[in-house]
Amino acid sequence: MTKSYRVTRPFKRAPTHPGELMREILTEHFKLPITEAARRMNISRQSLHAVLSGESAVTAEMALLFGRLIDGSPELYLQMQDRYALWQAHQQLAKTLASIEPAKVSR
Repeated sequence: MTKSYRVTRPFKRAPTHPGELMREILTEHFKLPITEAARRMNISRQSLHAVLSGESAVTAEMALLFGRLIDGSPELYLQMQDRYALWQAHQQLAKTLASIEPAKVSR
């Protein structure tokens, strides 16, 4: 007989910055140094490092370049960036959002 486990919602934590995933893919899966990856993507090492360290956002251009480099889906990185940015904004605006009274449809 198999044991069943109750599924619970995950902890409320910040979504992962897409640069963190990109860094893991480059260093652990492809064993590709950042300098070499930047050269192949035709961008500066500093620009790539800023994204991989979470200091800069993943732009559509960066997602396309990285997707091409690893033969992956650029949409994944943009979706991750959107979730990350939305979570950050929610944290910064929490008090303001709580004070806004939602509009109601008038009939």
